[in-house]
Amino acid sequence: MPDFWRSSGYHLLQRRETPAGVRLGVNDDFLRAYLRRPEIAPVAESGPAERALHAALTENPRLSVPDAMIAAIADADARENYRVWLGFRDRLAKAGTIEDAYLGLFLGGHAHGVPGLFVDQLAHVLARHVLEGCDNGLHARAGELLYRTQTVTVEDSLVLAADHETVEMYAASGGFGSLGRLVVEAQTKLRTVELDVLNDENHAQYFGRDERYDTVLDLSFARPGLDALCRVLERWVAHLIGVKVSIQPVRRIDDPRWVWHTGLDVESSEILNDLYNGTEVDEARMGRLLSLFRLEFADASVVRPDIAGRPVYLGMAMTEAKALRLKPQNLLVNLPLAARA
Repeated sequence: MPDFWRSSGYHLLQRRETPAGVRLGVNDDFLRAYLRRPEIAPVAESGPAERALHAALTENPRLSVPDAMIAAIADADARENYRVWLGFRDRLAKAGTIEDAYLGLFLGGHAHGVPGLFVDQLAHVLARHVLEGCDNGLHARAGELLYRTQTVTVEDSLVLAADHETVEMYAASGGFGSLGRLVVEAQTKLRTVELDVLNDENHAQYFGRDERYDTVLDLSFARPGLDALCRVLERWVAHLIGVKVSIQPVRRIDDPRWVWHTGLDVESSEILNDLYNGTEVDEARMGRLLSLFRLEFADASVVRPDIAGRPVYLGMAMTEAKALRLKPQNLLVNLPLAARA
């Protein structure tokens, strides 16, 4: 099976067999990887106190660091970076596994004060674990939506997602202006900006260029890219909260007994709330709704009794600026699950 997303640090973590399945144990090698990040690694201007602290933590990444050691660092930004990282490190060490650390942020209500960058890094390595053994480039590319913002182009029936940072890079350095127009043109044009729309025939090319973030995912209805996203989301829920679900795209919600929904992002959450409450949604906002999904539970006993037997509807929408930013934690905290003993 192909390896991918080495930058996630997945290969550094320990595999721990637990009653809930294989979990990713936090170890010193994984913690050291953070010390090599540009936010923490010393630069030419770093003073002796900063270099000494970095060296000590590299030797022992679980070192207890008194505030005096941080206060001795001359650069204010470096002092703040260390304080933030040490707080996050302590969360990881206390949780013991990446899964428990991530769930603790949301199910435990401890996300306050944790930078979004760190949340995305946890989602990155968890998505890699969820996709272990995957040899389908469409599924791996769909997994990027769990931790990277996309720029979306909608034209006619096409919904195409390109990595936001990559789009910004091309726009800044290539002078392409509207990259969205190029994205929906012929494949020969796409190759001129080194972007390829993945499909059932060419998906294998994703591997080997997985961290270039230069492929496009077709999220149009009834296309394999949208199906791939559904399969990734199913695996995400099964791994993190142990609940087996099936997720399928739907054209619309024609359900007089619609009782539960959740958005996969902020925009769709607001749109679904308005639709559910009978509040008028104007044409522009409705046009930002990229897809709807129907989620069903394999075992009705895991659902609240008043919801059991009914589907959960999901939404996915882009912002007015055509950005798609999934919040995969919504599928962990907003499902109508029965209380567990």
